Amino acid sequence: MSDLPRKAFTRTAKLAALPLGFAGRSAWGIGKRIGGKSAELVGRELQQRTAEQLFKTLGELKGGAMKFGQALSVFESALPEDIAGPYRAALTKLQEAAPPLPAATVHGVLAEGFGEDWREYFSEFDDRPAAAASIGQVHRAVWHDGREVAVKVQYPGAGEALLSDLTQLGRFARLLGPLIPGLDIKPLIAELRARVSEELDYALEAKAQAACAEEFAGDPDVLVPDVVHQADQVLVTEWMDGIPLAKLIAEGSEAERDRAGQLLARFLFSGTARTGLLHADPHPGNFRLVKDGDDPAHWRLGVLDFGTVDRLPGGLPETIGVALGMTLDGEAEAVYELLRAEGFVKEDIDLDPEAVLDYLVPIIEPAAVERFTFTRSWMRTQAARIADPRNPAHQLGRQLNLPPSYLLIHRVTLSTIGVLCQLGARVRMRDELEAWLPGFAPEHAEGDRPEGGPLDANAEASA
Repeated sequence: MSDLPRKAFTRTAKLAALPLGFAGRSAWGIGKRIGGKSAELVGRELQQRTAEQLFKTLGELKGGAMKFGQALSVFESALPEDIAGPYRAALTKLQEAAPPLPAATVHGVLAEGFGEDWREYFSEFDDRPAAAASIGQVHRAVWHDGREVAVKVQYPGAGEALLSDLTQLGRFARLLGPLIPGLDIKPLIAELRARVSEELDYALEAKAQAACAEEFAGDPDVLVPDVVHQADQVLVTEWMDGIPLAKLIAEGSEAERDRAGQLLARFLFSGTARTGLLHADPHPGNFRLVKDGDDPAHWRLGVLDFGTVDRLPGGLPETIGVALGMTLDGEAEAVYELLRAEGFVKEDIDLDPEAVLDYLVPIIEPAAVERFTFTRSWMRTQAARIADPRNPAHQLGRQLNLPPSYLLIHRVTLSTIGVLCQLGARVRMRDELEAWLPGFAPEHAEGDRPEGGPLDANAEASA
């Protein structure tokens, strides 16, 4: 394979085969049950076969197919536990790795970006990829000045593959819907497609990462690698060691997972407030817990991949903070009027303000207590509440509207919560909201919070 599988017919055929495969396995399952096999065993086997085919295909194709798979990966917490296992293993693979490109192809991209003498920029270059993802793979190297660096090389044909895959996936989004209860697949695919050009622009990514690295330089909580060099489809940044979040999810200690969760929540809000940039690709493969001594309370969150960011010069909209604060204070009428004014409730729809409040309160439960434990069971409860047509929350959720300017913010927030649930982290979410979210000042929270802004490492360790 010299580059991404680029022929439209080949990629389209592989993606189009997915829903056909789902249907075929369903028929196979019926046959097994008629033959006497228990429904539980058949269901588990069916889920495993479906997961294996779906994510094997998405991973092999890279491009938009894998980008979609990574976006789904953070929502596996919403799956019912009895079917989550097979998906969890397959999804986790997409967070960290994909089949690599051959060295000759990588060398060709480097020659285009740096010139035929590209090796002079490096004193060492490892042809084996350290990581491979949706539109590029990363190689470990040593820059000519001795710094260890990560060299991100974009796959040839990545742009064409991204657009082709996401268009094709959009055509059968309805069939993919049941994979994650309560998640509307079609807007997710549309939003990913709308950001293709930004994702492919390594110069834009370098600018965003450099701004964040400068802002967080010397920060005790967050580490963003410096940009070393950028040329065409190659981005060179300083190398960062650390424990991938996927590994913490699988085998991290409680202290490690709590620290990672607290810092992830902190970065979601503080990063936007401090830089005007919202990191919009929060799957576990893009984060590391960077050790500093033996105590996890002093470790930092390493952040990678700034290819997709939302530019919010004023930080997150104040409307979000005001609405959350009023919801916690039970101000149904005020919340309803604010949501209507901002376009969350369309002018031709009348809703019961108390019903809207009842819909929102469970969602913001993590901000109602001093410290909240995110769990897969909580995530599943929320997903089931919204997905069940018999539940009033389902109909009300369908009547609410998400203005376009909030779409990416909404997805990033949900994705971050999904990762927190995978971590099973205990997080002081309200502290982060009060410190960094404009407009968030619920009356009932006054006096409950330590002085001096967000918790420092010692406060977290002693809690």
